Amino acid sequence: MYALATLWLFALPSSASAAGDIKGSKLVTGTEKLIGDVTTWLMILAPIVAGLLIIYFCIRRSVADEMDTKKWNNRIIVAIVSCIGAVLGSATLNIIIGYYK
Repeated sequence: MYALATLWLFALPSSASAAGDIKGSKLVTGTEKLIGDVTTWLMILAPIVAGLLIIYFCIRRSVADEMDTKKWNNRIIVAIVSCIGAVLGSATLNIIIGYYK
């Protein structure tokens, strides 16, 4: 098994050129652009959607009784935390993708 693994490793002398081919392929560059565009749009849309949801939840909370008010407060907090998570996640992905360019 050791001999087969060694043969396999030494049988790939052009791994550097293969990595260069992969880096310049349309699939890789297209995927990088797609991830960059999606994360940019997510950073824009997440606060807008979260703001609209918070407005809706506040309206529903204002007409709710005492028991439901606690549920609407929890939903508002979840919307805020989710918005922060989405923006931070997409910004992190943008930073990571930026290192590969």
